[in-house]
Amino acid sequence: MPMRIGTEMPSLEGATEWFNATGAAAAEGAKGHPTLVHFWSVSCGLCKENLPRVAEWRDGRAGDGLRVVAVHMPRYEADTDVEAVREAVATYNITEPCAVDNGHKLRDAFQNDHGYVPAYYLFDAEGKLRGFAAGEFGVKVIGPALDRVLAANRTAAG
Repeated sequence: MPMRIGTEMPSLEGATEWFNATGAAAAEGAKGHPTLVHFWSVSCGLCKENLPRVAEWRDGRAGDGLRVVAVHMPRYEADTDVEAVREAVATYNITEPCAVDNGHKLRDAFQNDHGYVPAYYLFDAEGKLRGFAAGEFGVKVIGPALDRVLAANRTAAG
């Protein structure tokens, strides 16, 4: 069963490795900020196509308080190659904290039972789930939700 709107953001503990930050730093950075957690995989062409949009949001909306956390979730045995993930992180400009979820602990914590990639989980500044989208139209679905959450955050901070 997928996470319900209003569910508290799960712990980021359980990743087998982190790039660009520690799990503790990623969790601390998300506290009190709207946060987009996106699941991706090196074997997912659609993920790679959408990573530039995520980077645009990460960089362009940081001033609105947005934090972004990437979770690399392997779909196949070959996807567990940490060096291939490291190369993809560099190639695709993933500068946000990036968990490597080779044990599928984060997939389970986020109730991504079907292993969707790409998958986008949007949390508000209180850490409550406000949007979820996956697959081909995921970025188009999560974009308006992101706008609403960031607008609400500006109003609350106002």
